[in-house]
Amino acid sequence: MTDQWNWTTGRLRLDSFPFVHGWQNPTVSELIGAASVVLIGGAVTMILLTWFRLWVPLWRNWLTSVDHKRIGIMYVVLAFVMLLRGVLKGVVMRTQQAAGLGGGFLTPEHFGELFSTHGTIMIFFVAMPFVAGLINFVMPLQIGARDVSFPVMNQISLGMTAAAAALVMISLVVGQFSTGGWTSYPPYTGMDFQPGPGPDYWIWTIVIAGVGSTLSGINFAVTIYKERAPGMHFFRMPLFTWSALCAAIILIFAMPPLTVAALMLAADRYLDFHFFTNDLGGNMMNYINMFWLFGHPEVYLLVLLAYGVFSEVIATFSGKRLFGYPSLVWATMVISVLSFTVWLHHFFTMGQGANVNIAFGIATMLIAVPTGVKVYDWMATMFRGRIRMTTPMVYSVGFLILFVIGGLTGVILANPSIDYQVHNSLFLVAHFHNVLIPGVLFGMLAGYHYWFPKAFGFRLDETWGKIAACLWIVGFSLTFIPLYVVGLMGMPRRTVAYTAPAFEPYMLVAVVGAAVILAAVGALAAQLLVSIRDRRANAVFAGDPWNGRTLDWFNPCPPPEYNFAVVPEVTQRDAFAVAKAYGDAYQDPPEFEDIELPANTGYGFVLCVAAGALGFGLIFYLWWLAILSLLVIVGAMIARSFVVETERTILAAEVAADYQRWLDAVRAAQPIDRTQEQGSNNRGHALRELPEGVV
Repeated sequence: MTDQWNWTTGRLRLDSFPFVHGWQNPTVSELIGAASVVLIGGAVTMILLTWFRLWVPLWRNWLTSVDHKRIGIMYVVLAFVMLLRGVLKGVVMRTQQAAGLGGGFLTPEHFGELFSTHGTIMIFFVAMPFVAGLINFVMPLQIGARDVSFPVMNQISLGMTAAAAALVMISLVVGQFSTGGWTSYPPYTGMDFQPGPGPDYWIWTIVIAGVGSTLSGINFAVTIYKERAPGMHFFRMPLFTWSALCAAIILIFAMPPLTVAALMLAADRYLDFHFFTNDLGGNMMNYINMFWLFGHPEVYLLVLLAYGVFSEVIATFSGKRLFGYPSLVWATMVISVLSFTVWLHHFFTMGQGANVNIAFGIATMLIAVPTGVKVYDWMATMFRGRIRMTTPMVYSVGFLILFVIGGLTGVILANPSIDYQVHNSLFLVAHFHNVLIPGVLFGMLAGYHYWFPKAFGFRLDETWGKIAACLWIVGFSLTFIPLYVVGLMGMPRRTVAYTAPAFEPYMLVAVVGAAVILAAVGALAAQLLVSIRDRRANAVFAGDPWNGRTLDWFNPCPPPEYNFAVVPEVTQRDAFAVAKAYGDAYQDPPEFEDIELPANTGYGFVLCVAAGALGFGLIFYLWWLAILSLLVIVGAMIARSFVVETERTILAAEVAADYQRWLDAVRAAQPIDRTQEQGSNNRGHALRELPEGVV
């Protein structure tokens, strides 16, 4: 009986566990693995949860919660966990290439697995969960909504993403991940070249996460269309919400091609179809087209959300209204549309003809125009502003400098004749990271620092925050700018070793940069620990520690589960800043009403576990597990349809008591001006002032 039809154990064997490989073949390449870290980390987490008796609160307050704020926080926690793994893999890769003159310590297969998991993790399980987390937490608050339109679907989306991330983590301990890169191009990822479980890990993590992301996109778009507070028309929405809307629309249209491409690749591997083979009618270019129909809009999806974060941060910490708000909105929409017109620049060298290359080259260059509009608007916002160089502003300034370099190299690569020369070199790797690290990760980290007090009720430590931000900027520069040079010198990407001594000095600088980035991650961890220790001194319950401008600062820190005791009415942009200026921000509402909220449910958690088990069963041909998981999913859906009590009521008296407690705290807190906001007397009550441009 073949492995595929062995119903008991499928292709799960003793040698599927990397510890057995390490025992049988104790080479450096085999021993360098994170399996033990995953197992030890999981065991320590279990012990701590049990020791501090946190299982019940974890289940009751988090795993069954449908509150968009808690779901957003869980997304961000997931992103940070996966960030640690992704960075560690990047450091090992840079170390290998620093020692790669004539060899190194990793086998080509291990190196291939490293860059495949690194790319997959950083794109799908760091950047996307971070984006989904920030949108989840911030967007409903900014538009004055009580929750997203489909709270339970939101929980399911998180569950799908977490299940897919768990499969990536399991690949460290059982079997091996793909060596086909984060793009998983066939035919190399077909059964003929990689018969093991690696490509199947990639396929099912992408399919499961893709379903979750598509549902998130629908949820976010509907929420912004339907749940805005009275008076908040589209051109009164904050830039972050505009970015979230455009990102959601990109998600809805860009994720399905990837999900379908992954399923077609699965059909090739499992059912001997020939969609993407080199024979029997297949064509791998069909896969590549479908992948990049997702892939390039995906980059702009991530960057656009970071643009939204930078817009909020720069306006707030410059003490000014955003310069050129309408042009920023139009630029966001133009980038969203153009993002779907450039995918073909990823295969300029694959023979589609000069005219096609020219068309897509011009389309690619055009994106620099609205992006340039944004950069100039942010600089104009800072011009003559009352700038405070807080941690989010350090990330923002680092972004402005480094991202412009990355963008310019993108314009260079949009020229097909230049792309012919460098597209398969480390120059492309440097450009890709030059866009994604300053353009996305810096934005996400700026947003993390900016909204952390709103989520948890206390400010993060500024000293450690600035140390981490500077380390990120320096580490990025040391790691990736040398790659531009070696790329121009001809060093190919995805190479485990090389024979040209001229490459080595640059690789040594790059590994030093990787170590600095690792130190930046350590500084972030230290900052969190120090901040938790000092949380009472840095508490900002009154809700407005940065003299915010948008409605997300118009409630306590952390906000109540219903967000607003009374849904606010909006009359202008920067609604909260205007209300503060005219003394309308902290008034007693005429009356309170009962508030209906969705009840907690374990539905999303059940689907999460079942989806993870389904993926694992499909990867290892454990058909009994796959069928059982499918039955659980269908059964849970049917059972959920019979639940009639899906809401609970918070009485008006309870809402009024919470509101009065907050109002008392606001009135008791000393109003502080911008120069004092890092002091210990900042309790979240900003000094009243008339915003620029408001009459």
